[in-house]
Amino acid sequence: MDAPMIYELQKPKQTEAGESYPAIFVLHGIGSNEQNMLQLVEGLEDRFYIFSIRGPLRQPPGFAYFTIEGYGKPHQDVFDHAIGQLTGFIDYATERYPVDQDRLYITGFSQGAILAMTLGLTLGSGIRGIAAFSGYIPDFVKEQYPIRPVDQLSVFISHGESDNVLPYGWGLESRDFFEGQGAQVAFRHYPESHTVSAENKQAFTEWVLEDLRKPKNKEKEE
Repeated sequence: MDAPMIYELQKPKQTEAGESYPAIFVLHGIGSNEQNMLQLVEGLEDRFYIFSIRGPLRQPPGFAYFTIEGYGKPHQDVFDHAIGQLTGFIDYATERYPVDQDRLYITGFSQGAILAMTLGLTLGSGIRGIAAFSGYIPDFVKEQYPIRPVDQLSVFISHGESDNVLPYGWGLESRDFFEGQGAQVAFRHYPESHTVSAENKQAFTEWVLEDLRKPKNKEKEE
């Protein structure tokens, strides 16, 4: 089976036959690429299979997953296709590699954060958790997408208070929406603009490692 998307893989240096490992799927921002996002998960490669996925659309100097028709409004047909591609890639990765399907995380920045939150809503307890840095949830996702229960989903959302690309208020709205769906959200905010600070990265690292120590998803165990 050929990979449905281009990706960079990092995996633990020592693995054992018959064992499965947690995985993180990493999604970049517009104009970036799969290499640039690896610094966000630096230090986790000994614990996780890390799949950093390239967006399929050319967006110099890098790539994108979808296009925009207005401020905070993706072209829905392109966005829908991206969600389908990424869902298919997750299926591909879990079939090809020895990853623990009860401990799958999706994380992303900007465009990647928008997609990570959307996938969190559409996959629900089918994944373990999401981490979204400086994103938002499109209105058509809230209004039209089939949203699965997220009460067992671990959620980390962060946003810069001085974000001049995607307003800080959109981060608060994302937090409120997930909480309204019954999710437990770890929300972090920082004085920075549209970026991920060292403090923010450290908070994410601590969050995902702490979450990894918790019991597996109860719904899947039953």
